[in-house]
Order: sequence, then structure tokens, then C-alpha cells
Amino acid sequence: MRHAEIRLSIELDEQNVPDKIFWSATDSPTGGLEETKAINLSIWDHRRKETMRIDLWAKDLPVDEMKRCIADTIMGMAETVRTATDDEVMAAYMEELARKLFRHIKEMHSAK
Repeated sequence: MRHAEIRLSIELDEQNVPDKIFWSATDSPTGGLEETKAINLSIWDHRRKETMRIDLWAKDLPVDEMKRCIADTIMGMAETVRTATDDEVMAAYMEELARKLFRHIKEMHSAK
């Protein structure tokens, strides 16, 4: 059986706020640590029937990029629902929400 691993490394400031976030994966083309500004990790606890979440944002990530990351994550989850479950209705609702969020972000950005 093949084994793959994903690692996260977080540098915290004095107040325990993420300063830098790094990740690596055994299947990554670079093979080493790569910096990112945000991580959204959801883990399904099948015993409790609930999702455990880890949401980390580097303190220098601009708020508009954080919002875009969230909208983009919802859009990606819509595609996952479509391909993994064939639930076109749920996927369409999620895509609609993501498109509305993208419009909201764009409107907020152009209003500045």
C-alpha cells in the first residue's frame, strides 16, 4: 500500500498569531516546504458525524484576499460535490453562493 503525507508548519508571533504558514506534501513537485498565506482544513469525524475545522490566516494576508480565498473554496467544494456525489442541485447552490460572494468582493473593492 502506498503512503502519502501532508505536513503543515506554522510560525507564530509573540501573541500566538500565525506569522508564516508552510506546507509540504509527498506528492508535491517541489518536494519541500512551500509558503502560503491561508489554510482551511476540514476533517470529517465519522463517529461524531461532525466536521472539525482548522482555519489559519497569516497576519499579513489582506482581508480582500482572505474573502476571495473563502469564495474560491466554496466554488471548489461545489465541484467536489458534483464529481463525488453527482448532486447537481447542491453543487449549483454552492456555485451560486460563490458567484454572489465574488460579486460582493468586487463591489467592495471598486467602492474603495
